[in-house]
Amino acid sequence: MSKQIALVEDDQALRDNYVSALTKQGYAVKAYSNRRQAETAFAQQLPDLAIVDIGLEDEIDGGFAVCQTLRSLSKTLPIIFFTARDNDYDTICGLRMGADDYLTKDISLPHLLARIAALFRRTELLNQPLVPSDLIKSGDLSVDAKRMTVKWKGQIIDLTVTEFWMLHAIVKYAGHVKSRQQLMDESKMVVDDTTITSHIKRVRKKFVQVDPPFDRIETVYGMGYRWKADNS
Repeated sequence: MSKQIALVEDDQALRDNYVSALTKQGYAVKAYSNRRQAETAFAQQLPDLAIVDIGLEDEIDGGFAVCQTLRSLSKTLPIIFFTARDNDYDTICGLRMGADDYLTKDISLPHLLARIAALFRRTELLNQPLVPSDLIKSGDLSVDAKRMTVKWKGQIIDLTVTEFWMLHAIVKYAGHVKSRQQLMDESKMVVDDTTITSHIKRVRKKFVQVDPPFDRIETVYGMGYRWKADNS
């Protein structure tokens, strides 16, 4: 069955172009021009992945509201912001709301398709048979790659798809520094350094919310990140 993609875009020409391009790639695409249409549809059925513009008709930040609605309905549904707004403030806001990626409309179609494929590859790992390496336990941390769940001191840490695989890449080699490139390779994604930094900050914040003294994710300046081993 074709993967279902929701495209929330208010520019009709762009919407039609991307619906055509994605359909040619074998995806089943449903398009919406505003927040109200999209949220009504999502209340009935969720897509497999959502591509969302930020400015939607008369709502300058309507896409942010769509993202929050989707994330409240699913913690793991891949969400991509696809917008003309190219600034750090909007990028950080989008990632803080739980989006898995933030792309600007000047990127090429092959680049967009690569990002979509990478997110689908990660979600498809959920359907693979459970093997011992899917389970990671390190002190108070428990990670289940099959179910994409993370527990710290017995409490669930709610992570997005991207956040989960970035954390997994670090804790799998506790005590070892993982460069940004290695994080991209192991979590099967292609993003810039700023986006990786934003995701790591979000992951840290989620741990701190359940355990204020949390300090296990270290930034090794000029090199990357590591999970502090129990004996460190």
